[in-house]
Amino acid sequence: MSTVIELIEAGAKRLEAAGVAFGHGTANAFDEAAWLVLWRLKLPLDDIDAVADTAVSPADAGKVAALLDERITTRKPAAYLTKEAWLQGVPFYIDERAIVPRSFIAELIADGSIDYWLGPHTQRVLDLCTGNGSLAVLAALTYPDVTVDAADLSVEALEVAAINVTRHELDARVKLVESDGLANLPGPYDLVLCNPPYVNSASMATLPAEYRAEPELSLAGGTDGMDFIRKLFADAPSRMSEQAVLVLEIGNERDYFDAAFPQLEVVWLETSAGEDQVLLVTRAALASLSPP
Repeated sequence: MSTVIELIEAGAKRLEAAGVAFGHGTANAFDEAAWLVLWRLKLPLDDIDAVADTAVSPADAGKVAALLDERITTRKPAAYLTKEAWLQGVPFYIDERAIVPRSFIAELIADGSIDYWLGPHTQRVLDLCTGNGSLAVLAALTYPDVTVDAADLSVEALEVAAINVTRHELDARVKLVESDGLANLPGPYDLVLCNPPYVNSASMATLPAEYRAEPELSLAGGTDGMDFIRKLFADAPSRMSEQAVLVLEIGNERDYFDAAFPQLEVVWLETSAGEDQVLLVTRAALASLSPP
């Protein structure tokens, strides 16, 4: 009879040998195997040591093996198999209708990194490209006095977001809005959060299968990854209050961002992935941009 830790270690070897890609909640084979094994066995996901030596029946070990088979065969992110993902310890429902939540903006909300730019004037928040609604929910939980508009072009993604808004009992404070960019969002907003499609076309062509399992709409940002962002920056000042700030994630596209907006004054924010993944820009700075 196997133990939990033996199943995790064996699972990690299988995932590594199969060459699956990570980045949807875990960064390596061991953590991914632990997630799948513990979830399948209905064990707590946050304390491996407490259950490491627990014996697992052959029948349950077979269920674990079947889940690992599915992960390897389908190349779907683990979150799509478990229908759950976490940001900053908060659980969210997820399925193939929306991108797996993993924004570094969640860290900045949780650790107070953007609080310097907020204050009593921060009443209306927009989470643009909300996906499954995770950043909107985290903002509402962190700032109990604000209301949040959670907007996305994808009706299917908003259906997933609705599940999470209700799950966290925030229907009274989080409003879901179907919108192509800022088209249906007159504002004015005091804080805009946005994790947009920013992957450049060359990178899109080489994405692992796990990323291609996600809605392309949520990832592809055009030739240099900046298509959505150009339109956003042009439209945003008219939707932002005087003291408003916009927090934007651009992933690994810093060089393309700098090339597209060489004169724009922004603040780069420290995350667990470094200082070039997420930026903050004020309404005043955006308003100073020359018309595109």
